[in-house]
Amino acid sequence: MSESRYIIGIDLGTTNSTVAYVDTQDETPNSQSFKIPQIIAPGEIEAAESLPSFLFLPEMSTLGPGSLNLPWNSEDADTAVGAYAKKVSSTQPGRVVSSAKSWLCSENVDRMSSILPAGSQDERKVSPVEACAEYLKHIAAAWNHAMASEDESLTINNQQVILTVPASFDAAARELTVLAAEEAGLNITLLEEPQAAFYNWLHEHEDSWRDKVEAGSSILVCDVGGGTTDFSLIGVEDKGGDLTLNRIAVGNHILLGGDNMDITLAYAIQQKLKTRLNPKQMAGLIHSCRQAKERLCSDPEAEVEKITVLGSGSSLIGGTLSSELTRDEINTLLLDGFTPECEFGAETNKDVRAGLRTFGLSYATDTALTRHLSEFLMKHALKNEDGSSKLPSAILFNGGVSKADLLRDRIYDVLNSWSEAETEVITGIDPDLAVARGAAWYGFVRRGNSIRIKSGSAHSYYIGIESSMPAVPGFPPPMDALCVVPFGTEDGSSFEVPMDNLGLIIGESCQFRFFSSTERQEDQLGILLDEFSLDGLNEMAPMTSILTDESGESGNIASVRLESELTEIGTLKLWFHEIDSDRRWRLEFNLGEESEDSEVEESE
Repeated sequence: MSESRYIIGIDLGTTNSTVAYVDTQDETPNSQSFKIPQIIAPGEIEAAESLPSFLFLPEMSTLGPGSLNLPWNSEDADTAVGAYAKKVSSTQPGRVVSSAKSWLCSENVDRMSSILPAGSQDERKVSPVEACAEYLKHIAAAWNHAMASEDESLTINNQQVILTVPASFDAAARELTVLAAEEAGLNITLLEEPQAAFYNWLHEHEDSWRDKVEAGSSILVCDVGGGTTDFSLIGVEDKGGDLTLNRIAVGNHILLGGDNMDITLAYAIQQKLKTRLNPKQMAGLIHSCRQAKERLCSDPEAEVEKITVLGSGSSLIGGTLSSELTRDEINTLLLDGFTPECEFGAETNKDVRAGLRTFGLSYATDTALTRHLSEFLMKHALKNEDGSSKLPSAILFNGGVSKADLLRDRIYDVLNSWSEAETEVITGIDPDLAVARGAAWYGFVRRGNSIRIKSGSAHSYYIGIESSMPAVPGFPPPMDALCVVPFGTEDGSSFEVPMDNLGLIIGESCQFRFFSSTERQEDQLGILLDEFSLDGLNEMAPMTSILTDESGESGNIASVRLESELTEIGTLKLWFHEIDSDRRWRLEFNLGEESEDSEVEESE
């Protein structure tokens, strides 16, 4: 695949997905967009540069035979992905899946179970992984139809595919993304979205980028998308007279973006209506506000959009509620609510959450992007000689939200207020397509065609080690955390973890706890953090497995050594090797609910 004709970049976005490619046989290879055919209305198809990340699960009796068919369908399609799915989301929210990618990193749910659309009472549901797989299946089928109908060697599974993920995705969320890609028949390499956007900027400024940065400085990539906010810092270094680039930090996973803004607008409309909407009405209102926001932000002449909410009784039309959303309301609600002015060093508000809440995504409790940015730079910015923070010399905005001048300018102004030196905005041509185009170009760069950003793992990873001790009433055994992958580890690396006296329980259900951190960048392989240091780590979903033994015995403890691997595609694998024998077990992420019949592979 490394020498395939095409290098394909896929931005699997929370609200929109895009595709780009490089044809290596072109005289001057370039990253270009791929238009994706999709249903825009029953029986109508149109190709567009973006595929809205919406999945419609209709009641088929309400649609005519073949009304959702695309050119590659051999049988009547019973789902729709893209523009039509997004269109009906405001009127049939219980049958439309949205924000599936955000659910991939939601550790409080079983991400392999059919839980979407969230809150829907309809029986027809899919898992977050299945929803993402449906988007990728659509993209794969569209590619094969357009690019490989006459030459099977050009099918997408025969090409090099780069799939982007948020920089803050941990190993579990990355593994789920890989599972979705595999379900769609794709062999992929993962790339962080902010890096992809920066590769696109490098490609667009290939002859001049060195004039816009200087050694010893850093560049902030501010990626505010539909569902997540990602901050990344890229350092510029002088290596023997040549400038090199090194991704030096990424932020924590922040579930904050355009989705939160749509919800904010919906609640403002509900206040104007002076009535409490039921969950179905609110879901429809949120989708309507998203569409109104996009129209107001894209049309400079538009000042107001009408909002309609269907009734909740048997007479839906008679109970219809109407309101309107104005440009001024968008400016006020979003500017003050999401980008307030603040001092450098300001911390996010840590509101105490209610113990009982409705089922949904775990959004960030503080909506202030500027305070999240302050926290990120306080922790990760380069340092001056006096120990003070050396703020970025340049900022690259990316993500759909960054297209709104009002929000982008406010973030820029706040960042400049923190520094004596003005930060330069470095711009790309089209932020909607930058990630996909940058991903495709990254694949081309990997073949030795241009400068490559040095990066490695954005997280340090740890496995929980329980102390062997007598039972003490009211106190669980102490749990330490063993570093198995240090920050900055290059993809494709493997290690024998230096830890003695490890015992592995064989033949009975046992739980494995995992932790990650984007902040503990100095921890070395094999360092053991005690139970009082775990608060500084982010705990991932635990895994419950049964490690099988050929003898069938249970409760035995095998003396093992531990080997960790960060694969070429950026996922984590762990191997336990029994000392004084050839037996070994691979610990695979059990990403669903805890299950007593899941097994860890045993191999000789």
